[in-house]
Amino acid sequence: MKNAYTVPAISGFLLLAVLVVFGQTIRHEFVNFDDDSYVYANPQVSHGLTVSGAVWAFTQSYRSNWIPLTWISLMVDGNLYGLHAGGYHLTNVLLHAATAILLFLVLRRMTGCLWPSAFAAALFAVHPLRAESVAWVTERKDVLSGLFFMLTLWAYVGYVRHRFSLARYALVIVLFALGLMAKPMLVTLPFVLLLLDYWPLRRMVFVPREDTLALGWTSHGRPESEAKGVGGTTITPTETLGGKALGRVSVLVRLVIEKIPLFVVAGGDCLLTLFVQDRSLVSTEHLPLWWRIGNAIIAYVTYLGQFFYPVGLSVLYPRPGLDLPLWKVFAAFLVLASITTAAFIGRRRCPYILVGWLWYLGMLVPVIGFLQVGTVSVADRFTYLTQIGLGIALAWGAADLCRSWPYRRWVCGVASASVLAVLMGCAFRQTSFWRDSEMLWTRALACNSQNAFAQGSLGMVLHQSGRIDEAAACYLKAIEIGPDEDAHNNLGGILADRGEIGEAIAHFQKALKINPDSASAHNNLGRILASRGRTDEAIAHLRKALETEPNSADTHSSLGKAFLRQGKPSETLIQWREAVRLQPTDIGNVSQLASLLATCPETSIRNGNEAVYLARWAVELSKGRKPTVLGTLAAAYAEAGQFSKAIEAAERAVALASTDGNVALTDTLRAQIKLYQAGSPYREIISQHGK
Repeated sequence: MKNAYTVPAISGFLLLAVLVVFGQTIRHEFVNFDDDSYVYANPQVSHGLTVSGAVWAFTQSYRSNWIPLTWISLMVDGNLYGLHAGGYHLTNVLLHAATAILLFLVLRRMTGCLWPSAFAAALFAVHPLRAESVAWVTERKDVLSGLFFMLTLWAYVGYVRHRFSLARYALVIVLFALGLMAKPMLVTLPFVLLLLDYWPLRRMVFVPREDTLALGWTSHGRPESEAKGVGGTTITPTETLGGKALGRVSVLVRLVIEKIPLFVVAGGDCLLTLFVQDRSLVSTEHLPLWWRIGNAIIAYVTYLGQFFYPVGLSVLYPRPGLDLPLWKVFAAFLVLASITTAAFIGRRRCPYILVGWLWYLGMLVPVIGFLQVGTVSVADRFTYLTQIGLGIALAWGAADLCRSWPYRRWVCGVASASVLAVLMGCAFRQTSFWRDSEMLWTRALACNSQNAFAQGSLGMVLHQSGRIDEAAACYLKAIEIGPDEDAHNNLGGILADRGEIGEAIAHFQKALKINPDSASAHNNLGRILASRGRTDEAIAHLRKALETEPNSADTHSSLGKAFLRQGKPSETLIQWREAVRLQPTDIGNVSQLASLLATCPETSIRNGNEAVYLARWAVELSKGRKPTVLGTLAAAYAEAGQFSKAIEAAERAVALASTDGNVALTDTLRAQIKLYQAGSPYREIISQHGK
């Protein structure tokens, strides 16, 4: 096959392989692990890309992240797909495929080696560790930042291979900045560029000025004409001429100075990330420095093992306790030290091993655990770009090993195809576990039954599907494993629904003892206290919830109800307006605001025209099937003086309520119809209680 057709063919294979492995996700659902806050329960995203949404993306640090480009990409999906999960999954798959193809093209452009570049890109494309990044909609961060990572490398090679151009260098900076706006983990990219300067770009060599001019070297420290060895190893004039150590140091210093603008951009993003993640950072009092170092050493070896033996992969790995086995830390340190030493010793003959190994070590630094954020210390998604270095070392190492074999092409071809086939099968299976929330957490518990978070998350799935007893059992198991804020909170909700108020309050209080800033626990406790007439206490908890999550429509709604119990409809109006602004598609929020505007005894609160607008919107959202919403529309029409329409809407509500067998509501609506027939609007009675 001619080379002109080989590159497109390999690119097509990479696309096909990604589609075969990850294409199944277009039939997958959203999962109850951050997909709600990132997509389907996030009004900024679900409403699609708007001017206000774009401003929000760039000015807010939501979920302890500043990732405006990721938000905008999800908003665009909102325009295209609404809340159809398959569309969001498709975008992830296509972004990953594009990243894999660009990796192949960049490696080939840098090294001139076709098949090692193809194999390294294929390893990246179909490794089972990629499943989390591609099959999880929330991890749009990974696949989008990966695309800009590759575009930055491509632009950098173009900058290096030509005479100095400020425009080319500016393009590198812009693409790097865009990548950081997708995910801040790209802060290590300048370090990766220095590694590529060493190999395969071969810019870290020193040639005396007169030899440079005589041999035709470019201003970037790269010869215009080089002889390439097997595996992309470059034989340069300096290897025969020799280079002084001082000269080499000066070249390194120049290359570092060249990247100062990139380091400045990376440093600024680091400071911004630390600022927005301040509340999520775990203090050294809870996880001391010695533990973090030991855990990081073990994590490096864990990820290395998963690269070569990707079994038992899970959506979440419980953080180990403070009693890290010293033998395990010491053994992991010996492994890392041995590989690092060997890579440095063999750097002249096999520079790709040193580059690949340092790529792996360096890119993991932001997520290896020196800074602990939230409850996660190890995750498959952290390997998305980091293990490309291992793939490079493996691909070029295999090419060098096969060089002396008489049937090297046949052996390498069969071995590579076999490895990729096995990885594709494993990746396909791993991706299938992301089909829905129940399968995801069931798989996590199959990997580790002592995973408290997985037990609680499975309980939430069962709870939402109406399997209450099974859900309660999951919550209890999570609590048995260890203190679990969410499990206490959710179990309290089940007990409240059962009428076991005392037990429910106890569990909400235990959740707050674990996390005093838990917005959900404050909200739940506030609601249940309000229902018991302890309104002042309820309001205090609801206000506390809003301090942590000011954009919670549910909490604003609950706080409004508490104020109404106190006889403060003006305060209620403020809270319910905010609830509707935050969640304009919530039928309950829209309907209750319309009802207040239509039926409040205080003249200053009522607004018939606005009430009609909101009530009609609520009817549209409910598709005209809720008698209470139709009753609100009738009251709104009456307040606006449109009594014939009020009677018509109320009679439709009576018909639905009668069909449902709701006698009390039917009687209430008939009494209201008599008012409308007499030309009188309906007024709610607001009484003060719960002080």
